[in-house]
Amino acid sequence: RILLKREDQQPVFSFKIRGAYNRIAHLSETERKCGVITASAGNHAQGVAYASQRLDIQALIVMPETTPQIKIDAVERFGGEVVLYGNSYSEAAEHAYEIQEKTGMVFVHPFDDELVIAGQGTVADELLRQNPGQLDVVFVPVGGGGLIAGIATYIKALRPEIQVIGVEPADSDAMAQSLEAGRRVTLDTPGIFADGVAVKKVGSITFDLCSKFVDEIIRVNTDELCGGIKGIYQATRSIVEPAGGLGMAGLLKYIRTSKCSGKTLVAVNSGANMNFERLRYVAERTLVGEKLEALFAVTIPEKPGSLKAFFNDIVGDRNITEFNYRLSSRKDAMIFVGISIRNSSERQSFSKRLLDAGFDNVDLTDNDLAKTHIRYMVGGRSTEVKNERLFRFWFPETPGALVNFLDTTKGNRNISLFHYRMQGGDYGRVLV
Repeated sequence: RILLKREDQQPVFSFKIRGAYNRIAHLSETERKCGVITASAGNHAQGVAYASQRLDIQALIVMPETTPQIKIDAVERFGGEVVLYGNSYSEAAEHAYEIQEKTGMVFVHPFDDELVIAGQGTVADELLRQNPGQLDVVFVPVGGGGLIAGIATYIKALRPEIQVIGVEPADSDAMAQSLEAGRRVTLDTPGIFADGVAVKKVGSITFDLCSKFVDEIIRVNTDELCGGIKGIYQATRSIVEPAGGLGMAGLLKYIRTSKCSGKTLVAVNSGANMNFERLRYVAERTLVGEKLEALFAVTIPEKPGSLKAFFNDIVGDRNITEFNYRLSSRKDAMIFVGISIRNSSERQSFSKRLLDAGFDNVDLTDNDLAKTHIRYMVGGRSTEVKNERLFRFWFPETPGALVNFLDTTKGNRNISLFHYRMQGGDYGRVLV
């Protein structure tokens, strides 16, 4: 039995309103007159703005200059005053603290505050009141740790037999690494796909609480996360943001690995502030995340009938999900092919069948570079390039960013390959 906690139905479309409202509601009369300030590029900003509007308190939100306009508009719609500063959350937060020191405004931390954590913990209060019967495991998205710290503390106080499992992106796993090390670990470059949980360092208070009350942390890759988003869509016809799909992604991975049955599992859907342009990317990665698609690079002889033989003798009645081919030399051709599978073992059997038929191949199903860039680049190696190196770059996705990037590459360099595709995130990615 699978249950879904729908925090996407909040007025600001995420759980962040809980902690922000609880913190601001506890301000003294003197603090209320000073107003509140915070730094955020997403859901916390909207939560602070909404709570401040309801409580008739001035709110100043410092957001990075790279923040999408839709998020800025949402904060302003809820009555918050927006100040744009810097290219990252860290720079925006530093500026917010400078303003706080000058003005005396109260800083509302997004996660490392006891009142914020207590507010997020009301999610657990509702879970237990609405489901007084069997509950075995609760899966919670983890970023800075405020949500899971509140949920775990509450559940372990009243129902200690219930497991609380956190879920993090494999490339943004600050809490998992910190719990393993026994101290807070700072990530160099956290992954940005699930931007709602992309933190370099978890909170001090949240780390202490998670050390005591969280049973386990599950890491999921981008494909598994996209599968979680699809799982929620199929059940509710609702689209959630990547961070919002983490709980379901972890739940599905738990079922696959533990083979559990007869349990009641709960996934917390933490929010739905999804950039619409990102949906294409999610859809493309979902089949791999569900282990229903395999991707291969295959070398075939460049002669008449090779493609037909490949389809008839190798692919057979399998469903082809993607196929890219281009003449690259007079001897061999490289093709990129995606096929539908039912389980991981079919990947191995398909690769073996290719080898047995004399087709060299590389399984690219788990290769992020191939899935992000190579699949869109029809063609193989260039016979004209003798000395080439590949680089992958990330840059803030703002108007004119790609042109600015090209300007920085000017000089004594010859670009032999270039691929960029907008994927709806806060950062653009380029292969050069």
